[in-house]
Amino acid sequence: MDNEAMAEAIGGAVSGTSLVFSLVVLVLMVIAYWKMFEKAGVEGWKSLIPLYNLYILFQLAWGNGLLFLLMLIPCVNIVVGLILDWKICKAYGQGVGIFVLMLFLPNVAWLYLGFSNNVQYIGPQ
Repeated sequence: MDNEAMAEAIGGAVSGTSLVFSLVVLVLMVIAYWKMFEKAGVEGWKSLIPLYNLYILFQLAWGNGLLFLLMLIPCVNIVVGLILDWKICKAYGQGVGIFVLMLFLPNVAWLYLGFSNNVQYIGPQ
């Protein structure tokens, strides 16, 4: 096997591994969102619908789902996204630690909120 064929084989293996890893993370995140919605008393399937799931997240965090429209405004969406993360943490009874985790490792934070037995939805704060 020449060097070019070897490079293609390695590239294909890395690409395939990356795809499998991404799909596993995607499935875990879908399940985490589903469980978070169920903890809040919302049907889990609503987490699967794009934009509608964002509407529900804003409803869970702020009590007003229509505020998700603020995410459509450039620059404002960054600030609103950070506030949403903070309010989600508070709505699930969590504090600064999980908020910081959500800033730096958001997938881990969402998994924690979804799967942890220590996390309960208490409503908008």
